[in-house]
Amino acid sequence: MDLNEAITGRRAVREYTPQTIDERTIRLLIDAAVHAPSAVNQQPWTFTVVRDQDMLDRISGDAKSHLLSTMPAGSHSDHFHAMLDDPNFHIFYHAPVLILISAVAEGPWIVEDCALAAQNMMLAAYGAGLGTCWIGFAQSFLNTLNGKNMLGLPAAWVSV
Repeated sequence: MDLNEAITGRRAVREYTPQTIDERTIRLLIDAAVHAPSAVNQQPWTFTVVRDQDMLDRISGDAKSHLLSTMPAGSHSDHFHAMLDDPNFHIFYHAPVLILISAVAEGPWIVEDCALAAQNMMLAAYGAGLGTCWIGFAQSFLNTLNGKNMLGLPAAWVSV
């Protein structure tokens, strides 16, 4: 696939089939991610793969509760509250796998570095015929102690 085709064709996908993603494909996506540029070539990222649907359901429910209790009022808050209050809304849209990108919190450019890795991963997924979506709703919960404990992440890591 032509790179420009991937760049212009990739979209945020919010509807997934339950089809599993094989280990080889997940490794190819992570390999694409680690080839992203990073500040001072620090490559601060780490990747956590979650395929357990029960775990994804628990994270979705806890993240929704966390967001509802912490979301400040703003221009989109009514819309977001309605989504998050809906018991049928699943933060991960029932995707068969989550690849969480985290980094040690000490780095000054971890957000940029991890975003570049995520972009590479999403373009590689598109090239492999897979849909992706950056799930911002999960981020604040996954950066809490409870969220990190659910996934066994060290306290010093920040999910991006």
